[in-house]
Amino acid sequence: MKTKRSTKPSAKPAPERGKVMNGAEILVECLEREGVDVIFAYPGGCSMPLHQALTKTKKIRTILPRHEQGGVFAAEGYARVTGRAGVCMATSGPGATNLVTGIADAFMDSIPLVAITGQVPQEMIGRGAFQETDVFGMTLPMVKHSYLVWDINEIPRIVKEAFHIAQSGRPGPVLIDIPKNIQNATAQPVFPKTVSLRGYKPDKKADDAALHEIVGMLEHAKKPMIYCGGGVISGDASAELLEFAERTRIPVATTLMGIGCFPETHPLSLKWLGMHGTVYANNAVNEADLLLAIGVRFDDRVTGKVENFCEHGTIVHIDIDNSEINKNKLVRLPVLSDLKYALGRLNKMLDQAGFKRQAKGQGRYADWFRQIAKWKAAHPLSFKDTPDTIQPQHVIRELCELTKGNAIITTGVGQHQMWAGQFYNFTKPRTFVTSAGLGSMGFGFPAALGAKVARPDKEVIDIDGDGSFLMNVQELATAHIEGIAAKAIILNNQHLGMVVQWEDRFHGGNRGHTFLGDPKDLKRIYPDYVQLCKGFGVTCERVLHKKDLRAAIQRLLASKEAYVLDVMTPYTEHVLPMIPAGKTYRDIITE
Repeated sequence: MKTKRSTKPSAKPAPERGKVMNGAEILVECLEREGVDVIFAYPGGCSMPLHQALTKTKKIRTILPRHEQGGVFAAEGYARVTGRAGVCMATSGPGATNLVTGIADAFMDSIPLVAITGQVPQEMIGRGAFQETDVFGMTLPMVKHSYLVWDINEIPRIVKEAFHIAQSGRPGPVLIDIPKNIQNATAQPVFPKTVSLRGYKPDKKADDAALHEIVGMLEHAKKPMIYCGGGVISGDASAELLEFAERTRIPVATTLMGIGCFPETHPLSLKWLGMHGTVYANNAVNEADLLLAIGVRFDDRVTGKVENFCEHGTIVHIDIDNSEINKNKLVRLPVLSDLKYALGRLNKMLDQAGFKRQAKGQGRYADWFRQIAKWKAAHPLSFKDTPDTIQPQHVIRELCELTKGNAIITTGVGQHQMWAGQFYNFTKPRTFVTSAGLGSMGFGFPAALGAKVARPDKEVIDIDGDGSFLMNVQELATAHIEGIAAKAIILNNQHLGMVVQWEDRFHGGNRGHTFLGDPKDLKRIYPDYVQLCKGFGVTCERVLHKKDLRAAIQRLLASKEAYVLDVMTPYTEHVLPMIPAGKTYRDIITE
C-alpha cells in the first residue's frame, strides 16, 4: 500500500532548555555553543558580571589585552587567519568607544567579528550615567548588525543570530550591548538550534545564463585579466580561482586585501595592483579588453581616477554583496553570487567547452603575454641596495627567504605595509593580515597576537614601523604574560615614513610634525625599544648594520617566546611605484 507523502515542512529541531542562570552565565554558555575558544576582554564596572562568568568556563580562554583597541585588533587577527568570528569584549563608556576603531576596521575589510559591550543598567540609559555612551548608535554606520539586549530571555537568540550574521554572506562585525542589570538577572534560558532571519538570505548563487555569457566573452577576448580581492579569501574560493586561472590562462592581479588568494610564485601572478602595486599589474588591468573583477569593491586606492579605470575594457563583476555592484564603477555584466559557487560552476562549464587545465603555457593569449613580459622587464619590483645601510625592502626579502614564504605576516600601516606586500611572496590565503580599508596604525602587533593564538603551529611575524608599533606597544605585556610567541620586526626610520614621502613628493619636503625622534638629540634613537621591551619582559635587539641582519632574523625565528627586532632604516627611502591620489596608471611614479 502506498503512503501519502506529507506536504508539511519538516519540523525544526526543538530548542533546548538550560538550567537557571544569570544573564552573564547565559551569554558565556551561548559563546561555548558557538564554538568560541578565546575571547579578548578588558573588564570594567558594567562588564564585571560577564568576567565573573568567564572565570567559571573551561572551554573559553580569556586573554586580557592592555587596551581595548589591542583586544579588538587581536580578535581581528584571530578572525583573519581562521575565517571564524573573532570575539572581544569591553565595558561601557570609554571601554566601548576604544573598540570603535577596530569595529570600523573589521567593517571596511569584511572581517567576521562579534564585539560585546557592557552597558549601564536599563533604568539609567539616556540619563548621562557614569560611563554611559550610546555605543549602539555610534556604531550603526560601521556594523553589519547590532543589538541592545532588552530582555534576558533574548540572549540565546541574539548570540546565535550574531554569529550567523557575522560569518555568513559578506562577513562583518556585529555588536551586542548588554545592560548590567540584565547580566545580573536570572532566567531559565532556551537555546535555539537554528537561525531564521526574515529577509536575510546570504546564500547567493549565480544564474547559469550569466556564467555562460562569461565563457562566451572569454572565447572572444584577446587581452583578459583577473582582478580579485578579499572576497575570494572570505568566500573560501582560492582553490576554485586557481583552477579557473589555469583553465583560462588569464593573468591574475590581486588587491592588497586579496594578497594570498592566488599564489604569487605562480607564472600567471602579476602580484597586486593599485597605488603601490606593480607597474605591470596596473598596466595589464587598465589595458585589458576583458576584466573579470572577482570579490572586489573598486576601491580608490586600486582604481585611481575611477572613471578612467579600465576605460576601454568590458568589465564583469562577480560579488556576493549587491550593494557593491555598480557602486563605484559601472560594469557590463554584474553577477551576484557566492564566489566559491560561481567559480566552481564556471570551471565545470570551461571543462565542457574544452578549456583544459594547465599550470604553464600561454593558451590563446600569446601576444598579451609578450606585452606583459615587456612591462615586467621594464619595471620590476626593485630597490637600490647599499653595502651597509639597511634598506627596508632588503629586510623583507631576507625574512621571506629565511621563512621560505611560509609565515603569517601581519603589518601596521605605512611604508612598511606596502614593502611587506611587495617583497614577501605570499602563496596561501589568510597569511597576509593587514588593515587595508581603514588603514589603522597600531594594528600589526595586536593582530599578530590574535593570529598566533589562532595558529600556534605557524610562525607569526608583525612587520611594523616605529610610529605604528608605538600606538599599541602596551600589548607587549599581553604577549609576555599570556605566553604568546608572536614576533615583530620594526623598520625604524624615526619618522612617519609614508607622510614624509608625501611631504617630499607634494609639499617640497616641508616637514609637518612627522619626526618621531628626539629633536633635542638627533643622534639618539628614540624611543629606545630595546629598553622599552625589556621593561615588558620581551627580548629586543637593535640592528644597525647590514652584516648583522640575517643572524638577528634567525635568532628571532628561533625564539620560542615573543621577540622584537628594532632595525634602523633610512627615512629617505620611498615606496615605489606610486600612483598619486586621484591620478591614473599612466601617471605612475617609478623613480
